[in-house]
Amino acid sequence: MNKLFIIGNLTRDPETRTTTSGVSVCSFSVAVSRRYSSSSGERQTDFFRVSAWRQLGETCQKYLAKGRKVAVVGELQPRLYEASDGTTRLSLEVNADEVEFLTPKGQQDDAPVYTAGGGSPKAAYEEFGFENVNDELPF
Repeated sequence: MNKLFIIGNLTRDPETRTTTSGVSVCSFSVAVSRRYSSSSGERQTDFFRVSAWRQLGETCQKYLAKGRKVAVVGELQPRLYEASDGTTRLSLEVNADEVEFLTPKGQQDDAPVYTAGGGSPKAAYEEFGFENVNDELPF
């Protein structure tokens, strides 16, 4: 089974194109922060290229923008290509089956986006009405 689940923020606005057979595809990149930090205290981030086809792609183009938080479920698909220097390279792309928009509907474009690696958790709790709980779990 090839199934990938990622949650992160768009690194750029989505781009839509149409194939020669008339099928629309929307492409965007998602930055996903890892749960741990390096020994220097720096958080690691992975970047995923995502393709959403047909109606899903059209919906992504309509509602997504740079900085918005999304959850993507899909298949990881390897692609070989020849770089400009003549070398063969491998690129991993997520072929989206589902995309869930996680940025709150009323959030302004210029409002901060709260992520695991940035933003103020206390401000996020207050703004969205969440209560901070003790994260020292017995398991």
